[in-house]
Amino acid sequence: MNLNHSIASLTTRLLLGFIFLMQGYGKVFTWGVDKVYHSDFFYPVFKDLLPEFLIQGTAYYTSYVELIGGFMVLIGFKRDYALYALASVLVIVTFGHGLAEPIWDLSHVMYRTILLVTLLILPRDWDKYSVDYLLMKR
Repeated sequence: MNLNHSIASLTTRLLLGFIFLMQGYGKVFTWGVDKVYHSDFFYPVFKDLLPEFLIQGTAYYTSYVELIGGFMVLIGFKRDYALYALASVLVIVTFGHGLAEPIWDLSHVMYRTILLVTLLILPRDWDKYSVDYLLMKR
């Protein structure tokens, strides 16, 4: 049973870590955050609703938190802090989509939220295949 707990925790953490890491990687390195900011789904949507500094700050914040937080979750380093930061991204994205379009496709947010909340609820000692666990054992 303990192996099942560890594998469940690892699988959940790897899935969520890869989802956020690849999302952030695409925004930071493939597109570039300035291109994300000026894309059809970002600045033009919010320019009449929010101040420009807030829109631009959100583009940078969410992109880098997804990249760095995703990597931290993936390797299991400071996992809970990374999850808190990623949770803030999910709240921001949910607010932004709801502000732009009250009825929108929740699918890309809900799966991440379910995985994130699952990791927050699972006992930390189940997560044996992580940097945090290795550091704790020392």
